[in-house]
Amino acid sequence: MDLIQSYREDIDGGQGHSETSSPDSSSPPRLSLPTRSAAPKVDDTMLSLTVAGQAQSLIAKPIDPTQHLVSFNPTYDQLWAPIVGPSHPYAKDGLAQGLRNHKQGFVENANIEPFAFDEQYNTFYKFGYAADPGENSYVGDVEGFQKNDGISVYNIPQHEQKKRKLEKKKKMLEEKEGDQADAEELDNPATDTWLMKNRKSPWSGKKDWLQEELTEEQQKYAEEHAKKKAEKEGEKQKGEGHTDKSIFHGKEDKDYQGRSWIAAPKDAKANNDHCYIPKRLVHTWSGHTKGVSAIRFFPKHGHLILSAGMDTKVKIWDVFNSGKCMQTYMGHSKAVRDIWFSNDGTKFLSAGYDKNIKYWDTETGKVISTFSTGKVPYVVRLNPDEDKQNVLLAGMSDKKIVQWDINTGQISQEYDQHLGAVNTITFVDNNRRFVTSSDDKSLRVWEFGIPVVIKYISEPHMHSMPSISLHPNSNWLACQSLDNQILIYGTRERFQLNKKKRFAGHIVAGYACQVNFSPDGRFVMSGDGEGRCWFWDWKSCKVFRTIRCHNGVCIGCEWHPLEQSKVATCGWDGLIKYWD
Repeated sequence: MDLIQSYREDIDGGQGHSETSSPDSSSPPRLSLPTRSAAPKVDDTMLSLTVAGQAQSLIAKPIDPTQHLVSFNPTYDQLWAPIVGPSHPYAKDGLAQGLRNHKQGFVENANIEPFAFDEQYNTFYKFGYAADPGENSYVGDVEGFQKNDGISVYNIPQHEQKKRKLEKKKKMLEEKEGDQADAEELDNPATDTWLMKNRKSPWSGKKDWLQEELTEEQQKYAEEHAKKKAEKEGEKQKGEGHTDKSIFHGKEDKDYQGRSWIAAPKDAKANNDHCYIPKRLVHTWSGHTKGVSAIRFFPKHGHLILSAGMDTKVKIWDVFNSGKCMQTYMGHSKAVRDIWFSNDGTKFLSAGYDKNIKYWDTETGKVISTFSTGKVPYVVRLNPDEDKQNVLLAGMSDKKIVQWDINTGQISQEYDQHLGAVNTITFVDNNRRFVTSSDDKSLRVWEFGIPVVIKYISEPHMHSMPSISLHPNSNWLACQSLDNQILIYGTRERFQLNKKKRFAGHIVAGYACQVNFSPDGRFVMSGDGEGRCWFWDWKSCKVFRTIRCHNGVCIGCEWHPLEQSKVATCGWDGLIKYWD
């Protein structure tokens, strides 16, 4: 209330002053109000002292190196002040683990040229002193520094330079004198002149021992050693050696008429041209101690069947009469990969993992010749032409197809275009061309005798094709693809994929299961990885029948060339089964 009263009195006093002071009574009255502050009175002196004290304490307060946030702008002195306080139990020098970049604390990056560093490093280890990069001074042996006038290893003194020049001149004079020496001394290895002239190492100038003539005994031993070494190197370079032998299991090698045991029966003829799917097991051949990798019927007649085993043996079995093993051929030291008959069946080829290809006489069991390039052959074929039965083709593990002349034993051609191991060789177009498949997931068509690819088939969707078979009409190729399907390619000029024909349903991924045709071309057959044999209709591409054949993989299947409803299968269980 006192404030309001004083406010009123001030107004009245102002009006009275305006009335008396203003000569012009017509002008409006003016009020002049004094300023008033609503804020409470504060002692400014104390406030300024308090603020100054807080700022001083902030400046003096050290920064904890472990804290992540600073609430004010610190000065340089605060940031780089020494760490004070009790020692850290796990950081003896007071530095927390996060601030370290070295075992002994924090190390700043320093830059020095490699040449300068190497110079001081080598100088220190030779003379015992080195320049300090941080300061203009030397560290180490001060007396040595003064004695050597502070030279480094790269600063050669003048007297040393003169010494080296004199040595160089002396060496050149010796060489000139050596050139003028007698020709006899230069030609005689026993003289010092020859040794000095032909020295190549610090030890060559010493006459410690000279080669004398070998005695007869030493010479004989050296020859034997060289011969053994050459044989070993030859074995490594070529295939592994193994003694070739065969065992005949039959009663007689000739019958009462004098015919050989491999001769075909005269009454063996095809009953009709129509083929049927087999239904039941007729016979089982068991003689291999390990899996069977391939089977082949005797050409044209099929009265014998040849089998290649992983037990290193090749066996031939009787089909028509006794059903027993007739002969065992032992010439490989490792598993046999592939076999192939000549056109008349009197000879056959075998390829093994011992890197050898052997050409056998079927009747006598003797090895006619052996071929090897030092690589594993995966497939062997003879040219089907009657006049070219001496030409052998082999697909090797080193991406090549090698062609041998059996008569001479020489390599006559090499087809080297594939990017992976060669798996199959199939002759087409009246044997003028052949198709090869490889682990590089491609098909290549070659002109026989010319090592240039005339057709290259490779698509992103293609898989490796480890088995290919030719249709009886020679117009189509059935290719076992590792994506569990059989693809059909034409053998005409373009070798196109027939997209309308595709045979699937079986599981062959990872196995080189053989694909084959019936003699009339109406059925396609293949083994699978689960021991079954599959039959498809060629026209409709539908599964006709499946037979449970083997325990494990059914790797091979062959249709009998004459008996239309009989099929032979082989598997990794070591059995060969005959179905009707």
